[in-house]
Amino acid sequence: MNPLRLVKTESFETAPVTMQPILSSDHGEFVEMAMQYFRSLNPQFDPQPDWKQLYFQNILSDLSLFVRWVLADGQRVGFIMFGLERHRILPRVGGAIYELYIRPEFRRKGIAATAARQAISELRAQSPSKIELQIMTGNHGATAFWKALGFCKVSERYVLAESKK
Repeated sequence: MNPLRLVKTESFETAPVTMQPILSSDHGEFVEMAMQYFRSLNPQFDPQPDWKQLYFQNILSDLSLFVRWVLADGQRVGFIMFGLERHRILPRVGGAIYELYIRPEFRRKGIAATAARQAISELRAQSPSKIELQIMTGNHGATAFWKALGFCKVSERYVLAESKK
């Protein structure tokens, strides 16, 4: 599969929705949009120095990750990141959707669903044992969105709280 090809998908309203690989020359625009995304999840998001320095670089250098602009009528309206993961123990590869962000003024037009279905299609072409994602606790909109696309809850993930010294 050519990672630089423009992928035509479905349409929202009357404008075509496409996906296009994010390139190293897109650094500034992508980092700005990623910060908008993370701040939408956590208004106190304050990127640490390692995030500022390595986040974008590490995404582009990881050949198991696919990061795409989501375009509506040729305009960059969001991004999606998905990829393949080796199972920790078994000789399997799974698919994962890591991030999907559509700017607020372009939501509820079918754009995110179009991008998600295209990512799922690209992952399925790699024959993963499963395709998974994580949703932050309390993000009811995301939960409803992904359930509507066929995902179901199979576990809960817990993170050790920071200890106070």
